[in-house]
Amino acid sequence: MKSITISELAQRESTPLIDVREKDEFAAGHVPGAVNIPMSEIGNRLDELPSEPFDVICQAGGRSARVVQALEAQGHDATNVDGGTGEWIALGNPVEVPSA
Repeated sequence: MKSITISELAQRESTPLIDVREKDEFAAGHVPGAVNIPMSEIGNRLDELPSEPFDVICQAGGRSARVVQALEAQGHDATNVDGGTGEWIALGNPVEVPSA
């Protein structure tokens, strides 16, 4: 399984990012540009995944790792983000919060 660090994620410019946290977690704050497809829904939303290589993030890296393993088995070119959104925020990176 491929994985990248938060520092590497911060340097990416055009790689799609899928956030597999639940909707309420995503709404509380996420990496700018991330698309929310919760882990609990991803099996029914495979058609929404990018056709090009993409990154997968969760809160700490555990859920995204499981999702990446499952997606790789289906032929997707997915990369896990180690440390997740929690580390992204802890390092002072920008956070997007949807307006109510």
